[in-house]
Amino acid sequence: MSVPVFAARHVLAAVEPAAAVEAVREAFLEHARGAWTMPPKVYVDAPPDGDFRAMPAAGSNHAVLKWVTSFPGNPARGLPTVSGVVLLSDTRTGALRALVDAGAVTAVRTGAAAVLAAATLARAGAGAAGVVGCGVNGRATARTFLARGREVVLYDASAGRAREVAAELGEGAAVATDLGQALACDIVATITPGREPVLRAGSLRPGQHASLMGADGPGKTEIELDELLSARIVCDEWTQASHNGEIARAVEAGLLARSDVAELGRVLTGEEEGRRSDTERTAFDSTGLAVQDLAVALAVAGRYAADPAHPAFAGVGEVDLD
Repeated sequence: MSVPVFAARHVLAAVEPAAAVEAVREAFLEHARGAWTMPPKVYVDAPPDGDFRAMPAAGSNHAVLKWVTSFPGNPARGLPTVSGVVLLSDTRTGALRALVDAGAVTAVRTGAAAVLAAATLARAGAGAAGVVGCGVNGRATARTFLARGREVVLYDASAGRAREVAAELGEGAAVATDLGQALACDIVATITPGREPVLRAGSLRPGQHASLMGADGPGKTEIELDELLSARIVCDEWTQASHNGEIARAVEAGLLARSDVAELGRVLTGEEEGRRSDTERTAFDSTGLAVQDLAVALAVAGRYAADPAHPAFAGVGEVDLD
């Protein structure tokens, strides 16, 4: 049996931003309805500053296992922060159907989730999005905002990187003069290593929305606790976020309970409230869900099955498992 191997370039070309948002929306809805299942994410620490993650999920007659790393110091070594592989299998037979680059899947679904949360939780008439962090996932987030018709203001600790991304994205992408300018936007998306808070006390103003995408593991944070508690909080999934997300500190301290936090999927189904007024601050706590990876992997494999000759799949290789 031969199995296709989709490199990063294939994933990025096959799943356009608009399609990614819809795929991730479907993942949140199906998970909220109980149709897609997702066992807990497993972390394997790699001191001093890295970790490995095993992320399984199942739905729509398929299952995925994402084996992925997070090594924030890697860019200084000329290596990607995130790397690994997504295994896509058929749950009716157990047969392996595809191997997919995990870094690209992560970037696509991170950008889609940040933008979906903003579209769901930002106040009506909100303007530009400030994107803080212009690495691979930040690029994907900015690209997705632009594809949805929203201008972006880019900030990165490396001004050169922000300028590079703005030039790559073109019209609608501007470079912030400083962090404050990006944080002043109606919508803020933070996609950083999560080692130091980006949003300090008093950063969020009434009516503003923040998609917090970087604090996806123990000890990480992009927002100070009091500032987080000043907002209406929506997480990707309570069980995962309450252990490894922004809200974990507040839950451990007894400052937040399940009833205080909504889940994005349940907001989309109408079971829970998201934004409750135009002046309310909203914050999305994203830890990254395996069901999102499943959605993107299915989108790639589905498009390939329908049109393997599509230019997006030029150079796709295969692994012979016989």
